[in-house]
Amino acid sequence: MPENKSERLAALADQCVQCGLCLPACPTYALDGNEAESPRGRIAIAAALARGAAPVSDELRKPLDHCLGCLSCERVCPAQVRFGDLLVETRALLGPAPRRPRVLLALTKRPAWLRTIRRLAGWAWLPHWQARLSRWLPRHSAWRAAMAMMAVPRQAESAPTHFASSPTLARVALFVGCVASVEDTAAQQAAIVLLEAAGHPVTRLPASCCGALDAHGGLADAAVRAMQRVRDAWQASGASMLVTVTPGCIGQLRTALPGVPVTDPYALLAAQAGRFQFDPLPLHVALHLPCTQVNVARSDEALRSLLRRVPALEIVPLPPGCCGAAGSHMLEFPERAASLRAPVLEAMNALAPQALLSSNIGCRLHLAAGLAEQDRAVPTLHPLVLLAQQLAHGSPS
Repeated sequence: MPENKSERLAALADQCVQCGLCLPACPTYALDGNEAESPRGRIAIAAALARGAAPVSDELRKPLDHCLGCLSCERVCPAQVRFGDLLVETRALLGPAPRRPRVLLALTKRPAWLRTIRRLAGWAWLPHWQARLSRWLPRHSAWRAAMAMMAVPRQAESAPTHFASSPTLARVALFVGCVASVEDTAAQQAAIVLLEAAGHPVTRLPASCCGALDAHGGLADAAVRAMQRVRDAWQASGASMLVTVTPGCIGQLRTALPGVPVTDPYALLAAQAGRFQFDPLPLHVALHLPCTQVNVARSDEALRSLLRRVPALEIVPLPPGCCGAAGSHMLEFPERAASLRAPVLEAMNALAPQALLSSNIGCRLHLAAGLAEQDRAVPTLHPLVLLAQQLAHGSPS
């Protein structure tokens, strides 16, 4: 690794004071009870690699590959260690994992291919066949995890297409992403409806990957190319801020566009909440808050405030903690991802909700696949879809 990169990585690691306050917040430390699987242990490994004090080995890289990148440790760190930057830098040093499911991950970054696959998977007989076949594959197989998620039936998510406009506020660009551009089209349409009803004109950017999958997979050059495509699309948008319905993209988009306000729609909508009126919805729903929404977007309270405005809607939050989806983690380490998902599903069983809300497409697919394994039919949808569906005719006032 070039000297300047080594020095930068060592400097990031030196921010850590080894206090251990991050350990209770780390899902993998809770799962394994192993110091190497904690933020403190990973920082020590990164420092040793940066200084050439240890050679790259499977034993050293495994804890770094296992990291979910949830950034719960960064949220509680008193020394303000930039663990997300450290993780990306260290994975760039290590390069992609030898057992990384390259074909599957290449598919996820190509919306046109994903649309074709999803169209085929939507045939009446295929989801049942996929679900049965996936259970014959080894539990550690990335293809088993992928087929289980593709077998989850798409919800009949619909959103109104137009509401009365409000006085014009700042124009926003909507980043539609790669997987989300195929699997979360209803949420993106809902975001447009709500933002425009609040007075924000919206420009939709072309479908593309933000580079997060590559950056977190150790493919630094590919991540740089993806970020350049984001910058090109942004410059042509004429917008003053960028929004996405997928909080997992926000960190990478902020890296690609320093100085540009990048967020999900909730804070913008909550700022105009007085303009909205929602129809009553007597429904008992579980609210899952993705790690990136809590730790990166930090929009969880804005979302709660919007949902509380829907009359008769009973919202029960699921306990905090990573569900195990974590970008490509559910494909690379499906057994570990299933173990991390298990407490979330147990909480779902105890709450017995009529629907599950989650803002992140990866989390939603991962949780829906787990519910399907238990033969539980719980509709899963993006919170923006619910809000747009309940937006009262003529709103905003």
